[in-house]
Amino acid sequence: MINLPKPIATYVEANARLDAQGMLKAFAPNAVMHDEGRAHTGHSEILALIQKNVIALQAIFTPDTQREEDGYVIVEGPTTGNFRGSPLRFTFRFTLENDLITALEVTL
Repeated sequence: MINLPKPIATYVEANARLDAQGMLKAFAPNAVMHDEGRAHTGHSEILALIQKNVIALQAIFTPDTQREEDGYVIVEGPTTGNFRGSPLRFTFRFTLENDLITALEVTL
């Protein structure tokens, strides 16, 4: 297991439990999550995205690498769930501030 910064660890641990509210707690109120080619801003939009793409698909991310690059914390690993091609390897590019996630970009 890799040693993740606190807000990322909170997000990953809640994801492993498929706990949408626990995942959301890691985000700042005005955070932006980039996924599916668009930005989802604020807790309500991020929660809707988590419900649709994580909880409904039982998608669990298991990080296996971490690095810092240009102010981002980049975490990569497989995601398994009830979706075509599972498991798929994703890259999560986090921006952190005050122990919260302020931005997250998810890419394949």
